[in-house]
Amino acid sequence: MRIRAITLRILRQFIHDKRTMALMFIAPLIVLSLMSLVFNGDAYEPKIGVSGVPLNISAALKEHNATTTIKEYDSEELGKSALVEGKIDALITLDGKAGNSGVIPQVLLEGSNPTANKAVIMTLQKLSQKLLPSTEEQLQLQPQISYLYGSENMKTIDRFGPIMIGVFVFFFVFLIAGVSFLRERTTGTLERLLSTPLKRWEIVLGYVCGFGIFTVFQALLISWFSIQILGIMMTGIFGYVMLITLLLSMTALTLGTLLSAFAANELQMIQFIPLIIVPQIFLSGLFPLDTLPLWLQHIGYATPIYYGSEALMNIMIRGKGWSAIALDVYVLIGFSLLFMVLNVLALRKHRRM
Repeated sequence: MRIRAITLRILRQFIHDKRTMALMFIAPLIVLSLMSLVFNGDAYEPKIGVSGVPLNISAALKEHNATTTIKEYDSEELGKSALVEGKIDALITLDGKAGNSGVIPQVLLEGSNPTANKAVIMTLQKLSQKLLPSTEEQLQLQPQISYLYGSENMKTIDRFGPIMIGVFVFFFVFLIAGVSFLRERTTGTLERLLSTPLKRWEIVLGYVCGFGIFTVFQALLISWFSIQILGIMMTGIFGYVMLITLLLSMTALTLGTLLSAFAANELQMIQFIPLIIVPQIFLSGLFPLDTLPLWLQHIGYATPIYYGSEALMNIMIRGKGWSAIALDVYVLIGFSLLFMVLNVLALRKHRRM
């Protein structure tokens, strides 16, 4: 009877906790559906630029795969500019100094996305087999491949490292800030502050500044350890890496404190992870967004981690400066300010009348 009583109590507790019930039965379905969409997305179709290439080769490229985007440029300089701006994945030109072997294709890969690199190389291999049936001719006219960013020896950690730095910074700050702010509320500290003449925005700003000091050190430690100890590729300015990780930390901090207002205990705070953090990881750039359904791409563009990851890749892999990350910086600042305003509004429910 006593075991039965305990069992019934646990069942009633779960049934009345709607959030836990949703986490157990609905959240796994959402995450699995997202995984299915990501891993079963369309094959990546490269965007290839050509300059000074005979019409028959351009036509063959288009005929090889109707969905492959082929862009023709009047000069090699225009093609390289498009490559730097990320409009194309590769630029094909011809080297006319090949002697008796004819002209040798010169392929300049953007280099920062291994998926795009592989798609371009496979397209060129199939095209070579189609235009040059002879194996000897294929070997003689083998494309000369070079990289705008990175190299053929680029390691997996170099590609995914910048993204994972942003993910880890965001995840740990979100979790610690949310649980810590929740504890301030459950222990009565927040209620006592709200009973003083302090304004809500002053309380929110005070908490953000207090937690923010620790996030500065965390961002510095994670960035330094990843680059100096783990040896992740770093071609840009370290100060920009610090700026982006700090902004990601502030965004995670303000979002964590906001969501803690809707949690009654630490368990409920942790329950936000599958719904808030996991989808952002899938849409952060680990997988090309171009291969996902359009509506899922729009969701990815509305997540903080996406902008942080894009900025970190521009800095660490592509070596770009302020002009390339300015939009990402402004978006992350906007997210932080938005969550701070919502924090102020959320405190209304806790102020005693």
